[in-house]
Amino acid sequence: MTTETTFNPWEPGFAEDPYRQYAGLRQRGPAVLTEMGILLVTSYEECFALLRAPGTSVDERNATFALGSAPGVGPERVRDRGRHSILSLDPPDHTRIRRLVASAFTVRRCERLRGRVRALVDELLDDVAVAGAAGEPVDLIAALAFPLPFTVIHDLLGMPDGDVDQLRRWSHTLTRFLEPLPPGEHLPTMLDASDALEEHIGQAIAWKRRNMADDLLSAMIAAEDDGDRLSHAELVDQVRLLYLAGHETTVNLIGNGTIALLRHRKELERLLGDTSLDANAVDELLRYDSPVQLSRRIALTRIELPGHTAEPGDLVVTLLGSANRDERKWGPTADDLDLGREGASTHLSFGSGIHHCLGAALARMEGAEAIPALVRRFPGLDLATENPEWNGRMVLRGLETLPVTLG
Repeated sequence: MTTETTFNPWEPGFAEDPYRQYAGLRQRGPAVLTEMGILLVTSYEECFALLRAPGTSVDERNATFALGSAPGVGPERVRDRGRHSILSLDPPDHTRIRRLVASAFTVRRCERLRGRVRALVDELLDDVAVAGAAGEPVDLIAALAFPLPFTVIHDLLGMPDGDVDQLRRWSHTLTRFLEPLPPGEHLPTMLDASDALEEHIGQAIAWKRRNMADDLLSAMIAAEDDGDRLSHAELVDQVRLLYLAGHETTVNLIGNGTIALLRHRKELERLLGDTSLDANAVDELLRYDSPVQLSRRIALTRIELPGHTAEPGDLVVTLLGSANRDERKWGPTADDLDLGREGASTHLSFGSGIHHCLGAALARMEGAEAIPALVRRFPGLDLATENPEWNGRMVLRGLETLPVTLG
């Protein structure tokens, strides 16, 4: 007698390897209704279609479920928080705001940042070399994966100097808002972090109004002042989102990608000897262990999925991590890491459709600069522990720490 696989992110070992559970879910079908009443989409084809489908929404006000609360937390502290970010908006507001912000994330503009990113990588790797010179383990999350994208988004926005460690703690706490389940006991801490970051952003906006420059925040303020683009609430929420999504996903890309290479030495050796693999390698690393594991949609109309129907107001979750390992898309090597994989860039790690990740080009470029440079600078790089700590998040999958020795 066999037991059907269920979606259980609390199962021991899920944080370390969710893909075994995803494989079991795909065996049940392209769409699976969980015991919690959440409809999961497991296959590449169905995920791709749903992410681009009309008749869906990302605005939770259209859902039949509600954000969880916690003892002592009034609804006024939860209401409308972050609701003006493009991650939570449908057209036409999404279209209007995305058009403004997207100008900073074009492929051409990201390429102009490549020299700055390359210099930052070199500086950070110099520090890594010093820290690991005596053979002591170095935490690559703290030493490279976090400071690189955080500095880039900080510079891109043109933010004033601040307490980097505190900003990191706030943003890391706020990623819990992206989880598909109610935050429960974590909600008060999340709200405190949100309030603190909002105050910081408000002060930064006030400072920027007095110090306008050629940066993204100045451009967004100027558009707001023109009177036809961003309200103050919209401005604050875009900056908050850019802090979270603008660096947290790239932290996970660098961490997840590096550990994947260290666990697949043959592929690591390929990368060491072939610079032409760099761009495709990043896409394959994104496919193999996606920094963003799932994306949610709310049905506005009845949506037919294989074996199931989503009614208006229902939550439908696309398992991007599962789609990226779907054998029907990737063939019998779907679970293998292959840096030369043809079509690797068609992964769904950045989503698809109108909500395709705004910073995809920037994240790809940062990954292509950081990961190959790291392994070529330290060809003897190795894990200092076989079981580093994962963050346990269902959406933004990544490592809390990645201790390595330089060899």
